[in-house]
Amino acid sequence: MKSIDLNCDMGESFGSYRIGADEAVMPHITSANIACGWHAGDPSVMERTVRMAVEQGVKTGAHPGYPDPMGFGRRFMELSFEELRNAIVYQVGALRGFCSTHGIDISHVKPHGALYNNAMVDETVARGIAEGVASIDTAIPVFVLAGKKGQNMARICRENGLRVVFEAFPDRAYTPEGNLAPRSMEGAVKTDPSEIAERALMMAEEQRVVDTDGNTIEIEAETLCLHGDTPEAATLVRSIRSTLETSGVIVKAV
Repeated sequence: MKSIDLNCDMGESFGSYRIGADEAVMPHITSANIACGWHAGDPSVMERTVRMAVEQGVKTGAHPGYPDPMGFGRRFMELSFEELRNAIVYQVGALRGFCSTHGIDISHVKPHGALYNNAMVDETVARGIAEGVASIDTAIPVFVLAGKKGQNMARICRENGLRVVFEAFPDRAYTPEGNLAPRSMEGAVKTDPSEIAERALMMAEEQRVVDTDGNTIEIEAETLCLHGDTPEAATLVRSIRSTLETSGVIVKAV
C-alpha cells in the first residue's frame, strides 16, 4: 500500500506579527518544518510550535534559512562555506534545544526559500548544508527537491552519510525536464483545490505528475510540501489529506 508524508512550513510568525495558519493546519500534516529564527520565527514561536507539534503527534523538522527577515529568506545572500555551515549548525541546534525540552529530537532538516533553491544548483551551498547537518547528527534526514534539479544535492548529502527524502510540490507546475516551473510562468502556481489534490494523489500513487506540456513525467517523492501561509490553507490541506486517504494512501511521516 502506498504511503506519503505531508509537510508544511510552520512557526514563521515573530514578535507581534502573525504569519500562516499553524493551529488550523497542524492537525492535518505529518511533518512540520519549523523556522529557526533567521528568516522568520523567534524563540517563543519556536517553543510554541514544537509544543503544538508534539501535542498533535507531528514530526518536528528544522527549517533554516538565510539571515534575511526583511526578505523572508527569499533573497540570495553571499555567504562563505564556513559561514553557511555554521549558520546551519546554529539554527538546527537552536531548534534541537527546544525539541529536547519536550523530550523529542528533530526529525529532519529542510532549508528554506532561497537557501533551498540555491542548494539545488550551487555545490558550495549544498555542501555547507550537508556538512552542517552531518556535524550535528548523520541520522537527521534532509529534504531535497525531487527531480533532476535535486540530484546533485542528494549526492552531496549521501556523501556526508545523510539520508535523502525527496520532496514534491503538488501546487507547483513542473517542466518537461522535471523541474519546478518558474513563478514568472503563467500557471506555475496552482490555486484550484481539486486540481492540487489530484496532483498530490498522482504523485503519491504513481510517482508521476503532468508537466507544462500536458505529458506525464516520473517524479520520485516521499513527502509532499503543502503551503500554510494562505487564507485557504487549512481547507486545502484537509482536502488533500482526505483525497489521499479516501484513495487508500497511508499518510504518515517519513
